[in-house]
Amino acid sequence: MSNTVEEARRYLNNAKEILSEKGKKEDGFYKDTNYVKLAGHAAYTGVLVALDGLFGKKRRGRKDVDWYKERLSTMDKKLLYTFVAAYDTLHLSMSYDGNPAADIAVSGLNMAESIITWVETRSATA
Repeated sequence: MSNTVEEARRYLNNAKEILSEKGKKEDGFYKDTNYVKLAGHAAYTGVLVALDGLFGKKRRGRKDVDWYKERLSTMDKKLLYTFVAAYDTLHLSMSYDGNPAADIAVSGLNMAESIITWVETRSATA
């Protein structure tokens, strides 16, 4: 389990590095939205890697956001809300739309961090 948490953190660190080194932040906005998209995708992938380490494999087909939401809804409602917000921020707003607002990116990265930490602590007690 710790390997998946480490891998998830690596994705998150890559996202932070992309934004800090290549995002070209100016006046609270990133000038190059391609890097916002890459960072959003990397951070969201980190979230999924962490959750996959906890939940395991799906029996049939691909996992989608509803699959994760169903599992979280039975485990921790607060984390479910954090996951839904992270999905919206990291995956939709950043990855797809390239939202250039630095505050949005910071918020999304913080949510990713809290989800990965939640998985880590849950894994340690399991």
